[in-house]
Amino acid sequence: MAKERRVGTVSRGIRCPIIRQGDDLATIVTDSVLEAAEAEGFSLRDRDVISVTESIVARAQGNYCTVDDIATDVRAKFGGGTVGVIFPILSRNRFAICLKGMAMGCKKIVLMLSYPSDEVGNELVSLDKIDEAGINPYSDVLTLDRYRELFGYAKHEFTGVDYVEYYADVIRETGCDVEIIFANQAKAILDYTKNVINCDIHTRARTKRLLQKAGAEKVYGMDEIMTQPINDSGCNEKYGLLGSNKATEGQVKLFPRECKALVLEIQKIILDRTGKHVEVMVYGDGAFKDPKGKIWELADPVVSPAFTDGLVGTPNELKLKYLADNDFANLSGDALKEAISKSIREKDANLVGKMASEGTTPRQLTDLIGSLCDLTSGSGDKGTPVVLVQGYFDNYTN
Repeated sequence: MAKERRVGTVSRGIRCPIIRQGDDLATIVTDSVLEAAEAEGFSLRDRDVISVTESIVARAQGNYCTVDDIATDVRAKFGGGTVGVIFPILSRNRFAICLKGMAMGCKKIVLMLSYPSDEVGNELVSLDKIDEAGINPYSDVLTLDRYRELFGYAKHEFTGVDYVEYYADVIRETGCDVEIIFANQAKAILDYTKNVINCDIHTRARTKRLLQKAGAEKVYGMDEIMTQPINDSGCNEKYGLLGSNKATEGQVKLFPRECKALVLEIQKIILDRTGKHVEVMVYGDGAFKDPKGKIWELADPVVSPAFTDGLVGTPNELKLKYLADNDFANLSGDALKEAISKSIREKDANLVGKMASEGTTPRQLTDLIGSLCDLTSGSGDKGTPVVLVQGYFDNYTN
């Protein structure tokens, strides 16, 4: 009789060489995983998941552009006059470098910041202070002078940056004029200019629709800037500048371009070398919120831009504690274990609406696994841009 497994899901960060443009990423990833397995004494199994961070995919693709490229694209789209830049996230790494390029392509920017926080939860000012000031963030439009009068100079809790001042300086240093307002209704920008770049990520389609309905003349989302190469630069046909990161003071690393072929190639190499059918995905930011800092992690347009077909869908799981407390409340020990195991083995292919699945996580598999991988790999100096997840598809009966 086979020994019962005592471990469920395991997530391992896999160390890899530093990736450069043009590297054979599929070979590097598979070699790194297999060498780690040999060194650490574990074996690959069917349905393991190999996850590759988007950063090294974009780096291997050479998917970069410069602030000059961004400026050229913005100038071509808007003509170099006054442009409203609305709803950006507050990030030196994610947005400031893009803002610099936008400013280089304009004569004046009217920067409209959402308040009390940006889209992903970075606070300019607390809700408590908004309440104390008698401000209605859903309707009130604040000038910079009014904002300073009410709230003064507030530095971000973690970065120590006053993003209002910082973004203004980024714009002015390019020689571009700047005016700053605070509002949460997209159409508020149209009192200042009819030409708009909407920089929100997950609400971008609605924002653009509302602006066009309200009379905007030209509206482009960040996902529509750098969708084609400028002066032989990189680009992203689907997401433009969304998902980009600062590479140098004058260069941006874009979100990786089409990479389905990469995940399929890694899957095939592993199958050829080990006989195991693994799943493979590319991942960026996880999708989770920090209750202390109130920051929602997902600043990328999606958690996973590419994945193998076995990662399509959502979990189909029973809630063990529901079964133990309800269906089998009168059982214990081996009888309880066998009853629950039988329920799992015989569960429906689709548990939507069933009480026994209440409380399980109704999220895409790629969002769940990508979040696990993002937490495992971190964003600093761990040097593990590949994550191997084992046992994720196991259940109580395995």
